[in-house]
Amino acid sequence: MKLKLDVTPDLAALMAAEIKAGERAVTTAMREAGGQLKTDWRRQITGAGLGQRLARSIRAETWPKGTTSIGAASLVWSKAPANVGAHDTGPLIRSKTGFWLAIPTPAAGRGLRGGKITPGEWERRRGLRLRFVYRRRGPNLLVADRARINKRGQAVASRAKTGRNQVTAPIFLLVPQVKLPKRLDLARDADRALDSVPGLTVASWVEART
Repeated sequence: MKLKLDVTPDLAALMAAEIKAGERAVTTAMREAGGQLKTDWRRQITGAGLGQRLARSIRAETWPKGTTSIGAASLVWSKAPANVGAHDTGPLIRSKTGFWLAIPTPAAGRGLRGGKITPGEWERRRGLRLRFVYRRRGPNLLVADRARINKRGQAVASRAKTGRNQVTAPIFLLVPQVKLPKRLDLARDADRALDSVPGLTVASWVEART
């Protein structure tokens, strides 16, 4: 007596197809979760008033590139980690030299690269010397004598020989340290993205099969 076993459909082929579907589902889920986290972090940054430039520093990438894998992973990061991290943790900032932190007032204007201006840069650009003013209460000051306030609210050198419209303008506040307020909660969005992965994987797997 002879027995013949004919399995239809091919189980090996079915298993191979199921593994491929799983690899596609996991890769798609990680890509979607990473992309959503990038969007959420950028939205947080702009919502906190930190600007589009810092928001655009958030990037996302999924591995492996150009193929699928059951072990696919996504990385979301910032190209300006120090700035983003500072607003996420709210650290206590002290002067590197152990003396004062110089906080520019609106009269100081901006630096050449659009960032905060330093006392040295301000003196070079304005052609005025800053004078230290000690105060018993409140922060000490760096002020500019014989200055005038232009239409943009910035202190510049006065050319008036009569002293007309000349002022002594506070240019920098001097403080020993400053506590940066916590303006972001990146971990909240990261946890939400992580929790979404199983559901995204199942949805992608079912979609691939149907």
